[in-house]
Amino acid sequence: MSIPVVALVGRPNVGKSHLFNRIMGSHTAIVSEEAGTTRDRHFARAEWNGRGFWLVDTGGLTEDPRMPMDREIRRQVEVAIGEADLLVFVVDARAGLHPSDARVAELLRSSGKPWLLVANKVDDPRATDFYEFYELGAGDPVPVSALNGKGSGDLLDVIVNRLPPGDAGEDDSLKVAVVGRPNVGKSSIVNRLLGEERLVVSDEAGTTRDAIDTPMRFHGRSFVFIDTAGLRRQTKIEDGIEFYSSLRSRRAIERADICVLVIDAVEGLHNQDLKIATMAWDAGRGLIIVVNKWDLAEKDDKSAARFEKSCREKAPYLTFVPFLFTSALT
Repeated sequence: MSIPVVALVGRPNVGKSHLFNRIMGSHTAIVSEEAGTTRDRHFARAEWNGRGFWLVDTGGLTEDPRMPMDREIRRQVEVAIGEADLLVFVVDARAGLHPSDARVAELLRSSGKPWLLVANKVDDPRATDFYEFYELGAGDPVPVSALNGKGSGDLLDVIVNRLPPGDAGEDDSLKVAVVGRPNVGKSSIVNRLLGEERLVVSDEAGTTRDAIDTPMRFHGRSFVFIDTAGLRRQTKIEDGIEFYSSLRSRRAIERADICVLVIDAVEGLHNQDLKIATMAWDAGRGLIIVVNKWDLAEKDDKSAARFEKSCREKAPYLTFVPFLFTSALT
């Protein structure tokens, strides 16, 4: 990838997603008082003073091997570190130096990648009470307040000055939104296409809660895959994070060029699947239907044709939509 990659890393709840949003100028990453809200790597294209770069918001690094999701998040962060050209280590100046900060610093040092230290939650840039972080060995901390924006311009100056040469030109990537109900295998499909586990995959329905932008190149063409949170019926959206995730998915459809609707071969086409397809069709987006878990369905040599016919009887416009039958796992 010719565009440099900058990854935000740190322990949970130090304000990485707030900082991500401040740099991007929008609520691109879900922010909550709940520690660990960001569970996948989250990409977005940023630009400052004519320099373009990909900004990555990663999940918080923890040290609890008993929690499978924590192990998966750590693996995701390690992948993000491997892809990054510059690592931005975010610490909480208000809470002070934490033992986990030293472990994160050691991980960054061992990566061999350039990195800088950001002391977040510093309301007064002239404050000096964050200098305990010097013992992390990252040099001068850059003081910022992601919540009110103080110091964010200075941080961006430091970031672009540390970047390798990159392409700040117009992004002509084809945007592909991968949509569907929870736990139909959207993240597994994207991971299979990308050839690596960029997105957390779990048996827990709704593991992906943000719309995750992931760039890739294929045969010389640039793509951005948007893996969205599963779209549930409105009555099943129980809390603010679920609501915001659903809204994000709907917006992802609006900004995509093509929508890939993933449905479960075993469960068949649900009314919610049809609503999602209609949403994409009405938005004028290209639509492809991927029938996942086809290996688990009882079938014969005519099952695929019958499946397509059944779907198209429910929505005539699906006559013009291609169906692909696959298994992301096999």
